[in-house]
Amino acid sequence: MDPGSFSSSISSNKTQSRIPLQEHIIPKHPLSRQYGDRFIPERSAMDLDMAHYLLMEARKEKENKVVGSPSKEAYRKQLAETLRMNRTRILAFKSKPPSPVESIFQEAYSDNIPLHQTKFSKSNRYISQSAERTLDAPEIVDDYYLNLLDWSSSNILAITLGNTVYLWDASDGSTTELVTVDEENGPVTSVSWAPDGQYIAVGLNSSEVQLWDSTANRKLRTLQGGHRSRVGSLCWNNHILTTGGMDALIINNDVRIRSHIVETYRGHEQEVCGLKWSGSGQQLASGGNDNLLHIWDRSMASSNSPTQWLHRLEDHTAAVKALAWCPFQSNLLASGGGTGDRSIKFWNTHTGACLNSVDTGSQVCSLLWSKNERELLSSHGFTQNQLTLWKYPSMVKITELTGHTSRVLFMAQSPDGCTVASAARDETLRFWNVFGTPEVVPTKSMAKTATAAWPFANLNHIR
Repeated sequence: MDPGSFSSSISSNKTQSRIPLQEHIIPKHPLSRQYGDRFIPERSAMDLDMAHYLLMEARKEKENKVVGSPSKEAYRKQLAETLRMNRTRILAFKSKPPSPVESIFQEAYSDNIPLHQTKFSKSNRYISQSAERTLDAPEIVDDYYLNLLDWSSSNILAITLGNTVYLWDASDGSTTELVTVDEENGPVTSVSWAPDGQYIAVGLNSSEVQLWDSTANRKLRTLQGGHRSRVGSLCWNNHILTTGGMDALIINNDVRIRSHIVETYRGHEQEVCGLKWSGSGQQLASGGNDNLLHIWDRSMASSNSPTQWLHRLEDHTAAVKALAWCPFQSNLLASGGGTGDRSIKFWNTHTGACLNSVDTGSQVCSLLWSKNERELLSSHGFTQNQLTLWKYPSMVKITELTGHTSRVLFMAQSPDGCTVASAARDETLRFWNVFGTPEVVPTKSMAKTATAAWPFANLNHIR
C-alpha cells in the first residue's frame, strides 16, 4: 500500500468513528491504568523542613562517632522533642481553600455600583475551568467569516457540519438531522433561529437562504435573488430576516410576503461577516472583512434607494465579525477585531463614540454578554484558543477557560443565559457553565408559551 492510500484510509476510519454530537472521549495514556490511583502529595501541605530533619538525623548519629559535650547533647534532645511534639505530620492532606471574601466596598465601588445593589451570592461564584460536556463536531468548516452555531429560545442548539445542519436538544441530549444540502448549494454557511424558537434560517454557499420548520422538519420556502454569493451572516428582527453576503450587501427580507426584499443596505466593500440587531430592533450593527463597522437605523431604511448608515466606524484594523449588544444599556455595543487587530472596542451607538478599547492579545472570534451580570465573554484564536470572561466596565479578567486546541470560532448562549456552547476548529463542541445559575430556570414549555409565532402564521399563504 502506498503512503497516500494509507493516510487516506486512516482519515476515513477517523471520520467514520466520530459520530456528530456524540460525547467526545479523550484517550488515556497507557500508564494511566497502572498508576491511575497513585497518591500524588500536595507539596504546599508538606513540612519539608521536618521531613529533612527526620531523614538526616539517624545518618548524622552514625557519622558523628565523637560524642559531644553533655550540654550540647541535652540541647539536641530537647530540640528533637519540641519538633516532634509540635509537628507530628510530615505529609498532610489539605482540602481546597475557601474562596476569598471580597470587601463589600471593593465590590461596590469597583464598577460604580451602589452599595445596596451589591450581590453577595454571585460575586464569589465558582466558575469551573473545564467544560461541563464535550461533543464531537467532525467536518465543521474552519472559516472565520461564517456563523455556524445558534441556540434557540426552545433550548435547541443548531450546528452546521459540512453540508448538514444538526439539531441537538439540550433538554435530553438527543440529536436530529434537519437538512443536508447537495454539493452544488453547499456547504451551509450560516444558521440563525427565529425568536419563536421553532423556525430556523439556513444560509448557503450558493447565495440562497432556506427557511425551515424544525418541529415538522419541513422546508417552508427559499429566499433567492438578493445575493450573488454565499450568505455568511444572518440575524432576525421579528419577522424581518437580515442577511449579509460575500457580495458586501445587507438585505432585509420580510418572510411573510412573496416579494421578500424590503430594504438593501450598501456600505461595506467586502464580505459582511457579522450582523446583530439591537434589543429594541431599531439599530443594526454590521461588521465586514473590510475592517469596517456600520450602525444602521431602521427609521432611515428605504426600499426605493440604498439606505445611508447612521455611523461608519473605521477604528478596527482587521475584519470585524464579533458583535454583541449590551443587555443592560441599549446604546452600548461591543465589537471584536481579527488577527491584525486583536481588540475589543465599546461604542456609544447614539453618538458613534468609541468608549474603550482593550487589546486581548489574540484574534477575537465571538462575543457574548451575560444576561445576569455585568460581564462579557470573548472567544479567541492563536495562541491560547481560550474563552476569556471580563468584568465590565473595568475589563479586568475574571477567568480564562482553556480546553480547545484550535481557534474558538463560534459561541452560543443558552436560553437561561448561564451555559455557553463553543465550537472550534478542533472539531469539538464544548459546554461551559460560565455565567452561573439563574434564580428561575425557564423550561422548554415556558419558552414556547412566552414567544408568539405570529410572524410565521401566514407563511403557508404567501401574498
